[in-house]
Amino acid sequence: MTGGELTLGAVPARLEERESDITAQAETMREQVGQLTAQLDEPGRAAEEVRITRKTLLGLPDPGPPAPPAPRLPDHPADQQIMAVFTAADHPLRAPGRCARPWTWRSRPTTSTTSASSSSGWPAAGS
Repeated sequence: MTGGELTLGAVPARLEERESDITAQAETMREQVGQLTAQLDEPGRAAEEVRITRKTLLGLPDPGPPAPPAPRLPDHPADQQIMAVFTAADHPLRAPGRCARPWTWRSRPTTSTTSASSSSGWPAAGS
């Protein structure tokens, strides 16, 4: 008997060994199929989440134009005092009664009178 020949008693042992190898290969392949199935499910779930997000966002109302920025409040102490007066007032305030602006020579009222001063108390033009 040569090394490549099997005896009748060795055939069942060899078949059993071959069956064990095939069973082990099949189990390894099943594990790989399970891993690949899990990997295949992940993109499917991610795609479903994206579809849900898109559907949710499309269902939201348009936000409209953004709100304008808040106006810059004056930070000088005098400005803050003026703002406090306006805030504390319980009735409308009139600027002529609250502040005086000196006339400049260009905005000074001109009069047609020849007196040294006009009725407003300012010297007449040309005086």
